[in-house]
Amino acid sequence: MQFSTTHTLEGKRITAYKGVVTGETIFGANVVKDIMASIRDLVGGRSTTYEKTIIDAREASMKEVQEQAEKLGANAVVGIDIDYLTIGNMLMVTVTGTAVVIE
Repeated sequence: MQFSTTHTLEGKRITAYKGVVTGETIFGANVVKDIMASIRDLVGGRSTTYEKTIIDAREASMKEVQEQAEKLGANAVVGIDIDYLTIGNMLMVTVTGTAVVIE
């Protein structure tokens, strides 16, 4: 499965458009992680706890997109858009794209 944020893949020809695919993941940050991240933010440096949460959420959403595309018979997803949103202490990652068949 190939993925691209562009609407074409260089050197490849899109032969069929199978439809829009989406993946949504919502992760909650727990109190211990919040406290540790706050301490990290106070003393400086990167909050690796939250970085890992964001990475995990994005990867889960991308996996959903891939599974949906495969069910539609696609071998690529183009025009991918990744959005991040916080709702209270929850993180939502939404990935959308167009499932296509390429040659």
